[in-house]
Amino acid sequence: MKRAVIVGSGSEIAPVRLSNEQMARLVDTSDEWIRERSGVEQRHFASPEIATSDLGTAAAARALESAGVAKQAVDLVVFATMTPDHYFPGCGTLLQQKLGLRSVPCFDIRQQCSGFLYGLELADAQIRAGMAETVLLVGAEAHVGFMPWTNANFDYARGLSNVPPTREEFEWNSRFRHLVVLFGDAGAAVVLRATEDGERGVIDHELHGAGADYEKLYVPGTGFKHRPYTDPEQFKRGEHIPVMDGRYVFKMATTRMVEVARSVLEKHGVAAADLKLALLHQANRRINEYCAKALGLREEQVPYNIHKYGNTTAATIPLLWDECVRDGRLKPGDLVLMVAFGAGMTWGASLVRA
Repeated sequence: MKRAVIVGSGSEIAPVRLSNEQMARLVDTSDEWIRERSGVEQRHFASPEIATSDLGTAAAARALESAGVAKQAVDLVVFATMTPDHYFPGCGTLLQQKLGLRSVPCFDIRQQCSGFLYGLELADAQIRAGMAETVLLVGAEAHVGFMPWTNANFDYARGLSNVPPTREEFEWNSRFRHLVVLFGDAGAAVVLRATEDGERGVIDHELHGAGADYEKLYVPGTGFKHRPYTDPEQFKRGEHIPVMDGRYVFKMATTRMVEVARSVLEKHGVAAADLKLALLHQANRRINEYCAKALGLREEQVPYNIHKYGNTTAATIPLLWDECVRDGRLKPGDLVLMVAFGAGMTWGASLVRA
């Protein structure tokens, strides 16, 4: 039976680096406050000429190069993001055009922080069904569009201007400080190919979705529940910026991520010690430290990059994969667990033999 094996990966980090100290020029926060609550030390944001599809395209090109796979060989694209360039179309066909692929099917999926794992199951299913041989799976985000500050404020934080935010602007920005300090922009991609190698490839997935408490983490405005779907009053109220109940999300993420990870491991008779790596979605270091301890994982099994990039949503897991491949921590044959929790609420785990 065919299964999907990850044969290459690539990533692209947005160019504008913003440290915690620079963030404190925009909102009422400090390096100590941010590190203690999230583990984030810096993040990167896209400059005005860079969109989500651009980050995804650059990452995809590197993934194809690392895999030694020609563009003409790609017969399916799956693009996961919650920050698309446009309301429609999605980023899949934009990447297809920018990368110069054939007119292949392009899926756009919206499972936020769980998006990569949902995309991985979709790609794996297409390959197992014989409907695709080579799949390009991309996760990318440009969260900078959510940020409440003005372009002039942003220039001040970057040291490009000597004009600080007004008192009113600083207070407005600080209203959202628990969110804006967390996110960063990046793209990451993997290439999956069909294999009959019984040793390597995607082994299994377990995904969940439950919408009862979606308002604990969502964007209240700019949606078609409204008439019109966006208007100036929504922006004045800040309804284009995500809302998050941090305590609820922390409790749900730690509970569901541990549950689904245990479920997948037990199903296949895998002990925590058997894993080479556990790639946990990089939303909050405290969440991941809790999950790692509950699962009995050793420190060297759980890599982090949230301190460098913040939460890059759909890009976090493939970005971790790519970094671990490039620095030698992940090699062919290694057993890897991937786990994520995101808005929706959605969560899941995948077990993969690299």
